[in-house]
Amino acid sequence: MLDIQLIRNAPENVKRGLAKKGSTVDIEGLLTLDAKRRELIASRDELRRQRNQISAEVGKKKQSGADVDDLMLKSRQIGDEIKSREAQIAELNATLEDKLLLIPNLPTEDVPEGTESENNREVKRWGKLPRLNFEPLPHWELGQVLDILDLERASKISGPGFVLFKGPGARLVRALVNFMLDVHTTEHGFTEVFPPFLVKRETMVGTGQLPKFDEEMYALRDDPLYLIPTAEVPVTNIFQDEVLPAGALPVCLTAYTACFRREAGAAGRETRGIYRVHQFDKVELVKFTRPERSWDELESLTLAAEDILERLGIAYRRMVLCGGEMSFAAAKCYDLEIYALGCKRWLEVSSCSNFTDFQARRAKIRFKDETGQVRFVHTLNGSGLAVPRLVIAILENFQQRDGSVVLPEAIRPYMGGLEVITPP
Repeated sequence: MLDIQLIRNAPENVKRGLAKKGSTVDIEGLLTLDAKRRELIASRDELRRQRNQISAEVGKKKQSGADVDDLMLKSRQIGDEIKSREAQIAELNATLEDKLLLIPNLPTEDVPEGTESENNREVKRWGKLPRLNFEPLPHWELGQVLDILDLERASKISGPGFVLFKGPGARLVRALVNFMLDVHTTEHGFTEVFPPFLVKRETMVGTGQLPKFDEEMYALRDDPLYLIPTAEVPVTNIFQDEVLPAGALPVCLTAYTACFRREAGAAGRETRGIYRVHQFDKVELVKFTRPERSWDELESLTLAAEDILERLGIAYRRMVLCGGEMSFAAAKCYDLEIYALGCKRWLEVSSCSNFTDFQARRAKIRFKDETGQVRFVHTLNGSGLAVPRLVIAILENFQQRDGSVVLPEAIRPYMGGLEVITPP
């Protein structure tokens, strides 16, 4: 959530930032509501002062035995006015908060202009793109050849947009999750948590999924709970409504969860294979930092995600997203993209974002600094990494002419020593 004082003090800067994200907001209307609210607060406070003054005068007159009925009547009338003002203030506060919750975070100055993926800027590339001396198969065909991926039966069970991994395919998913968690916890300084997959509405509001994207979320019918779209949601909200000691920061957490998204498989886009599915597995990285450290922590978090790709031997590029491609809550975002040889395209496997104090304001996550001042933390997160896209790259980039797939050395210990997945 944006600070209303920021909007009040620099409305033109806010408008420019929102325009970079392709968002239009009635800033003037918002400021009009804010001005009316502040007028009511000032009026209420003046009435309180008058009532206090009358109360003091009543006390003096009672001591002298004078009649105080008129003063008592006036005090009650002022009290009624105060209650009226407070009701109006509460209504305006709710209206303002509803409007602020729908405003995205502002991008930083160095975020590129643009609204399409073509406007994203490549800032780093690692590894050589794979080359094969035969025509590579896409992962959905390889999955059938190897008998490790069954999309037809998954659709029979749950409908389109779901995946059934089998045999070595199922073990590959588990191996990747365990490998990534082990690296992040033993070498990158993250502490593992295992959060609930169902969360309350307030939790989804805290990280910015609600109320803006309600239609994209899976909600339970009989309970006020949502299936999480990413581990970012429960993990970030671990410290909801808390004040952390300054010495506790940064807090670095990693978590495996399944993720659930209704928008998957949008009509005509990426409907084959496992590019976009309604349920998928992911390892998430989340950081809570002091504001002055958050940009260094973004670089560190992104390097941790990149390290996984390098250990797996998967070539990637780091893209800084343009304003129109960024998420609702992000101030700056790096996408890590890997190349899939079989379908001949780059695939996003991680988004690493700094949300500054945007989520912290919504979830009320603060820290007390060395001077005793209570301030909002900065929150960051990134995929470390998303499993389906990794599976795609491993199958398509490491396939052999006979349909077998050579597994990266880094995950062979997690596969019981298996080096190659071969057709049955």
